[in-house]
Amino acid sequence: MEELQPTERTRLKRLPQRGSFDRETVYRIIDTALFCHVGFVHNDAPFVVPTLHVRIGARLYVHGSAASRMLRTAAGGVPLCVTVTHVDGLVLARSAFHHSINYRSAVILGVAQEVTDPDAKLRVLHALVEHVVPGRWQDARPPHPKELAATSVLGLPITEASAKIRPGGPGDDAEDYALPIWAGVIPLKMVTGAPVADERLMGGVKVPEYVANYLLPDARRDPQWQRGWNEPSVTT
Repeated sequence: MEELQPTERTRLKRLPQRGSFDRETVYRIIDTALFCHVGFVHNDAPFVVPTLHVRIGARLYVHGSAASRMLRTAAGGVPLCVTVTHVDGLVLARSAFHHSINYRSAVILGVAQEVTDPDAKLRVLHALVEHVVPGRWQDARPPHPKELAATSVLGLPITEASAKIRPGGPGDDAEDYALPIWAGVIPLKMVTGAPVADERLMGGVKVPEYVANYLLPDARRDPQWQRGWNEPSVTT
């Protein structure tokens, strides 16, 4: 798979050894995340909005109400900065200075285009629902034409992007390793709870298997890839 080309905006200036322009790495960070943050400027004021997303090919898609300030602004050709972040652990060093976190992150820059074709918009919404809860689209009532018209979908090309990853244990100064202070990693992960039925649910409706056995994208998409981010082998 072709690598992303670094630009002046995506070139990593601090700890570049943690960075990657490998397209597959960027895709995996996007695909194993449940949501992203979209940054933009509106009326000379910066905004950062969390939202669900899905990647289809070399584009990242977001959706929302057609009245959304974020989507209306982005559809007008305003440059966007989309970030995706996984926090994998708290890194406790012997010195306060070297405390850190283990993370996987991706930054995507560019200008989004609005998806106006109803069939294309429906395909993106189908993919987004299946990214969040696989199996749900076939059970849910599909959108009416009026609902589809009230929904905006934007696609951002993944052409100017980079990843940055911090795995492993603490990296203390050489003299601090002799200190009698515990150091290591507290692993972190997002987990699901037991499903809670709507109080107005019709009698006799059972919990679908895809709900009862729901897995978050990070566990569902690539469980092998996320292993090892808290192992103490990397200290940079």
